[in-house]
Amino acid sequence: MSEQHSTQSTPKIWPLHGGIHPPENKAQSLTLPLGEIPLPEHLVLPLQQHIGTAAEAVVKVGERVLAGQMIAAAKGLVSAPVHASTSGVVVAIEKRPIAHPSGLEDDCIVIETDARDEWIELVPCQDYTALTHEQLLEKIRNAGIAGMGGAGFPTAVKLNPRANQIIDTLIINGTECEPYITADDILMQTHAEDIIAGVQLLAHMLGQPRHLLIGIEDNKPEAIAAMEKAAAGTGICIRVFPTKYPSGGEKQLIQILTGKEVPHGGLPADIGIVCQNIGSTFAAWKAVRFGAPLTSRVTTVVGKALQTQRNITALLGTPIEHILRQHGFNPERCSRLVMGGPMMGFALPTTAAPVVKTTNCILAPTEAELPAPTPAQACIRCGMCAQACPANLLPQQLYWYSQAQDYDKLQAHDLFDCIECGACAYICPSNIPLVQYYRASKGQIRQQEADRQKADRSRQRFEFRKQRIDKAEAEKEAKRLARKRAAEKAREQQSTAETKPDPVAQAMARVKARHNSPEHSPQHQREKLERAVASAEDRLRNAREKEKEKGTVTNENHLSPSPFLQARVKEAELKLAEAQHKLAEFNQSPEAGESTPVQDPVAAAIARAEAKLALSPREKLQANIETLEQRLKKAQSRLEKAQSENDENIAAFRSSVEKLQSKLEQVRDQLNTVTSE
Repeated sequence: MSEQHSTQSTPKIWPLHGGIHPPENKAQSLTLPLGEIPLPEHLVLPLQQHIGTAAEAVVKVGERVLAGQMIAAAKGLVSAPVHASTSGVVVAIEKRPIAHPSGLEDDCIVIETDARDEWIELVPCQDYTALTHEQLLEKIRNAGIAGMGGAGFPTAVKLNPRANQIIDTLIINGTECEPYITADDILMQTHAEDIIAGVQLLAHMLGQPRHLLIGIEDNKPEAIAAMEKAAAGTGICIRVFPTKYPSGGEKQLIQILTGKEVPHGGLPADIGIVCQNIGSTFAAWKAVRFGAPLTSRVTTVVGKALQTQRNITALLGTPIEHILRQHGFNPERCSRLVMGGPMMGFALPTTAAPVVKTTNCILAPTEAELPAPTPAQACIRCGMCAQACPANLLPQQLYWYSQAQDYDKLQAHDLFDCIECGACAYICPSNIPLVQYYRASKGQIRQQEADRQKADRSRQRFEFRKQRIDKAEAEKEAKRLARKRAAEKAREQQSTAETKPDPVAQAMARVKARHNSPEHSPQHQREKLERAVASAEDRLRNAREKEKEKGTVTNENHLSPSPFLQARVKEAELKLAEAQHKLAEFNQSPEAGESTPVQDPVAAAIARAEAKLALSPREKLQANIETLEQRLKKAQSRLEKAQSENDENIAAFRSSVEKLQSKLEQVRDQLNTVTSE
């Protein structure tokens, strides 16, 4: 670690605007050490455990998988893969209840565990400094690590800022300000050295930022002591500040530790800061150093409806009902089951939902701990919500605009700067569920924006299509006008020019001239054939002489010609025989003694065409019938042969016969009609 990290000035803490002090209720889950529970019979691993695009399954039902094996690959940049938490068999890839306030189901991979907990072969790294930035990012990305403080943003994306974002400060969030939750607290107590190693790893990946800060609230004395001991001599500064909710929010923690504010609509990287959670830092270190993907996380299991309250290392995909059963859950005492804390968590519609990467707490409170919300009253305009808001917003104004569905005013009053911490609703004397209004309005605005973008894309497609059609029509009209002008010009030329001779007559004249030429006389044909015979005899004689001269010795007393020369002789003999045969045929033909030339094939074709044109309609139909009858006879013969040989093309042959029969009947009907007339 460079010396610049060890020259930190006296830590300064900037006060947080607003905030509240709800009862902490953290002691009950810290009475026992970090524990483990038995493997469940089934693991349910949702493909969507992070912000961004859901992962895509890469295993099939019936396939056996090992712990740490990738079972769903990331799909896109803002995505994260999913790994098997233990060994077993994939028994289903289907929709199952997930940990979401909507209560809807989503795509999940269900693994039946085999109690062996067999792992894939991991690839450790002794010296991560020997790897490139891209290789380290790839290790963290392939490990499926996402923000484990609640947001679930893929960690690799945060660790890869744009080139124009110079990171000056790395902040590790160990605040854990929400009541009941102590997962990060127990993690810092038990794995402080690994967390510090993870901070050094992230600093190396970010180009050694000048400030390395770990923010911890002062209500965690044991975690603070463990972290200060592990960070001694590393240049990493442990910043301790007063407990206040919601100081654990990313923007709020940045303001507390640096005095800087993230701009509206911006990211911490825009002001040179990267913020990571304690759990994410620990998971990144394990992924790089030991090659271990994210398959488990520390989760707080707390609430007076449980016999045992503590922190456990829970495998991802473990059904919550299995965890509750291991801690003596009494459903009759539980007012409602909450995933997360009482401020920002949400009620679970079913205990079948599984533990995911963002599950930091499972809260099973009694009615006394977390009573049902009282009916909301009219706003008394006390302004206490504005005083409690850590984002310096005007919750009362946002509430009114939400009721009126005035989305333009909501955006003008920076609705999306709300971190939904619930401080305003907690402090409201009228018990108005303000956060629910804000969440609903955010959803409506996002939907409107999505609809607007969809409409814009549709309009662009329509305009492009209209331009393309207009262009095609213009080109078509231009071609039509060009053809029209060409036709008019041709008519003009035809009207002014002399009468041209008939092209058919010209063609017949040319054919007749060729027939009368000396080249087509019988004498010329006979001389041509005789020259061909003489040439063939010369070639045969030459081939035989070469065969005699160039023989190959096969033994001492016998010479054998080469196969190539033998083939040449044979070919010459065939050529001679063919030339002699043609000459003999010509000498025997009638044309040999005639003075008129042999008829040209072109002239014969013209004669046949003229004869066909001279046929009457009745004669044409009769000729057509004869042709069809011949074709039908051949088609029936092919069908009979196919039937006897059980050919697979019988249907095609039968269809051909039926078509010919139908056409033959039509022509016969036409002939009958012509005959009757």
